[in-house]
Amino acid sequence: MEITNVTEYEAIAKQKLPKMVFDYYASGAEDQWTLYQNRHAFSQILFRPRILIDVSKIDMATTVLGFKISMPIMIAPTAMQKMAHPEGEYATARAASAAGTIMTLSSWATSSVEEVASTGPGIRFFQLYVYKDRHVVAQLVRRAERAGFKAIALTVDTPRLGRREADIKNRFTLPPFLTLKNFEGLDLGKMDKADDSGLASYVAGQIDRTLSWKDVKWLQTITNLPILVKGVLTAEDTRLAIQAGAAGIIVSNHGARQLDYVPATIMALEEVVKAAQGRVPVFLDGGVRRGTDVFKALALGASGIFIGRPVVFSLAAEGEAGVRKVLQMLREEFELTMALSGCRSLKEITRDHIVTEWEVPRPGSRPLPRL
Repeated sequence: MEITNVTEYEAIAKQKLPKMVFDYYASGAEDQWTLYQNRHAFSQILFRPRILIDVSKIDMATTVLGFKISMPIMIAPTAMQKMAHPEGEYATARAASAAGTIMTLSSWATSSVEEVASTGPGIRFFQLYVYKDRHVVAQLVRRAERAGFKAIALTVDTPRLGRREADIKNRFTLPPFLTLKNFEGLDLGKMDKADDSGLASYVAGQIDRTLSWKDVKWLQTITNLPILVKGVLTAEDTRLAIQAGAAGIIVSNHGARQLDYVPATIMALEEVVKAAQGRVPVFLDGGVRRGTDVFKALALGASGIFIGRPVVFSLAAEGEAGVRKVLQMLREEFELTMALSGCRSLKEITRDHIVTEWEVPRPGSRPLPRL
């Protein structure tokens, strides 16, 4: 069967992967309401395309933190990619580099920062969880710097792990032939079996629940790399992140894997963008499966988007070739959406190109169509 869109990889991954592994990648927290909304909310945004514009040339290139990339579609951090495919993060790194875009490596990768750097050139960010032992954190950040990583994506929504019931049922743990490579020499690379989720027990034992805004400032004392704060959903936290010196914000609900019944990221995006007031770039992570989704995020003020599950599902299905195809399909769909909306460059994508179902008409404003 010829793959014609990103979502088709999920069914293939489900057939290929052990149940424990597929469920780990695919599931969300508790009732999985937010998991559903992350996708569904995109369907509540309609286009207002402009016509009779010369779209013979479309420019999708952009810069992120000063680094030029071919399109505003980047790779989010997803843990333990060697559970999906033996090449794991190596394959993802090569695919991102070939597409001219950014890969974010998870702290909990099954390949180390040094190993990923060895795959060749590419712009890479490092996602950071803050461990109770701050020497471990400082050492990890320095290693990422030495390996040529260009930014830190600090995950701030995981003082404890969300209740992922599939992982509890499956007694999820990292397969014995794999380790969390960045922690291998620190006796933190293995995950013990537990009565519920092995990952939840690992997080409870290692991750620092006292993490606060002062730690964002502390991080700036140990690295010169720009810090993206990942996991922001409100205007209040946007303003605090900027005050704390964040170089950018990633609107994320952790793939709906932490607190259930938070809004879909695309619904939270505009509130964050307005609070940021252009002082730092705002990115979106969560639910993107189509080029139309990318356009909608940019129309609501995002500077770019990150994809997670499409990467691990395509990796499971076809290895590096699958990840390359996902990036290519999203690129082509996004380019087509730009053309059919009458936009020749990213700066031409505006709020006027869309209407959202959750907008409330203001007195004197035009009535909005019912979706």
